[in-house]
Amino acid sequence: MIYSNKDGLLVFGYGNLSRGDDALGPLVVEYIENNLQIPELEIITDFQLQIEHALDLEGRELVLFIDASVACTEACSLTKLLPEKDKSYTTHAMSPASVLAVYQDVMHKEPPPCFLLSIQGVEFELGSSLSDQAERNLAVAIGLVSNLLHKPELDYWLSYA
Repeated sequence: MIYSNKDGLLVFGYGNLSRGDDALGPLVVEYIENNLQIPELEIITDFQLQIEHALDLEGRELVLFIDASVACTEACSLTKLLPEKDKSYTTHAMSPASVLAVYQDVMHKEPPPCFLLSIQGVEFELGSSLSDQAERNLAVAIGLVSNLLHKPELDYWLSYA
């Protein structure tokens, strides 16, 4: 799902709604769509990041990637991203940092400030529903995203990273 507005903010929630806690990124995006009115905001959802998503970074002031994570030790965590080439042999399931690296390679300039909101997930089986822990983590993540989107300023976002 794409709401087109190439200036300002981009929120990119990715994950699979059919794989339990992997749905956390798209569920945050769904909350934003239904509850927040943010000017100059574009929202993109997808199952995973692809090389083509590097072009979505063009003309942005701030970008927020949102994904579930088994490595996250808290309910959620915000990290400032830096471009980093993907160490895999394919572009299947790229990391946000590798999308930034592709942008840098193609556009020959630094990407806009990008952040990753990782939300702790514990259950990723096909056909499973959101775990109880993920439900609690989703509420925390929604609170953080609401704060960030209502004050789209780099220094403010950095204070959470």
